[in-house]
Amino acid sequence: MRAPQHLARTAGLFYLIVAILGGFAHFFSRGEVYRPGDATGTARNVVAHADLVRAGFVADLVQAAFFLFTAMTLYVLLKHVNRNAARAMVIFVAVAVAIICLNMVHQLAALLVATDTSYAGALGARGSDALVLLMLDLQHYGYLIAQIFFALWLLPLGYLVHRSGMFPRVLGVLLVIGCVGYLLDTFTLFLAPDLGAALDPFLVAPAGIAEIAMLLWLLVKGVRIPRQDTSVLATA
Repeated sequence: MRAPQHLARTAGLFYLIVAILGGFAHFFSRGEVYRPGDATGTARNVVAHADLVRAGFVADLVQAAFFLFTAMTLYVLLKHVNRNAARAMVIFVAVAVAIICLNMVHQLAALLVATDTSYAGALGARGSDALVLLMLDLQHYGYLIAQIFFALWLLPLGYLVHRSGMFPRVLGVLLVIGCVGYLLDTFTLFLAPDLGAALDPFLVAPAGIAEIAMLLWLLVKGVRIPRQDTSVLATA
């Protein structure tokens, strides 16, 4: 009985690290410097907050690794429910992590162009500023692509949570709804950017609620041991 609880709380701890570092990188690092449509302002922000951009770069790489660790721990915890669904969960996370890590090259390129005067000398100030903005635009859209797999991993996770008996069933339903919300948000932003921007807070909210609830349940409650498993352990 202690092993599932240990796995659950380990997964919760890893998930918490992902949330903290990912939030820092998104809201405080990129959010502080990225100004869509404003090349000069974005480049100046990158120069002024170069250390923050570097910290966000490292934070994103670390959180990507812990995202994979989270999925691997949940795989061990939930593979008895359905091994194929548990494998799919890890595969979706692995793809998302690969996209995140490759996408970070754009942030590094923006930092290099903004802070190395040789680029301004070769391209001119306006040209180098435009290149900084382009790199961060590419990173922004790269994250939208990764969001497809942020969404898809919630589908098998929600199924496993719902079927396991180790969590409230409603939590599994919320995770599946979050998957749908993330997917709708991604494709709306690509197909109809203005509409997507207006709907974005509403479409991502279910996923945010589901993931926070999952994180807190893992950390605070751990797992519920199904009654039949308890009886088996008692007779062993």
